[in-house]
Amino acid sequence: MKTRHLARRAGAGARAVMLSALAGVAAADATRYERMAPLEQYLMPSGSEIALARSAAPAAISDKATVLILDSQDYQTAVRGTNGFTCLVERSWMAPFESPDFWNPKIRGPVCYNPAASKSILAYTLRRTKLALAGDSKDRILDDVRAALARHELPSPESGAMSFMMSKDGYLSDADDHWHPHLMFHVPKVAGASWGANLPGSPVVLDDREVPEPQTIFMVPVSRWSDGTTAAAH
Repeated sequence: MKTRHLARRAGAGARAVMLSALAGVAAADATRYERMAPLEQYLMPSGSEIALARSAAPAAISDKATVLILDSQDYQTAVRGTNGFTCLVERSWMAPFESPDFWNPKIRGPVCYNPAASKSILAYTLRRTKLALAGDSKDRILDDVRAALARHELPSPESGAMSFMMSKDGYLSDADDHWHPHLMFHVPKVAGASWGANLPGSPVVLDDREVPEPQTIFMVPVSRWSDGTTAAAH
């Protein structure tokens, strides 16, 4: 009995040490990306970026889409499409402002916006990107976006705005890597309950961290990546 008691105490001590170590790692992760890294860490060779952007959606969509790539000043048009879709690779500053990955230079988020999202949601990405590349801090970017919203300079999502994020080669966060292939539906601000988001058995997912832009994003995981291969069950 005494031996078992000592073993339990030893096990509890080991767990305490392990939890303390994990807490230290979490704290380090939270401060690892406190500010923007050198610009070159966010950039990619143009050919690689075009291919990664197109991997966001099935080829039947992305092969005819406009493709934007990032340079030191802004996103530039690398390919002019014909179907109204816009594919690009988002960087870390499109994360929620409280995200520990906000300045993570490893983030690559391939996305293809449909025509309605290209006319509305894309503006949010372009605005944040221009501010980030100008050297603004996270707080200044947030203040600018809020001020633009107050001046009605940010459009509301157009009716039917949606996007594809089905790339197996993306990197969305240190915690989730490429997560799951999914569709995103962009709507004006609304409660998650109106879509049944995050309820047991519901396929609709809502990241309930606030973003200042006038949208709510509902995500629906799908079973296949853009290349047709099967994804792990969500």
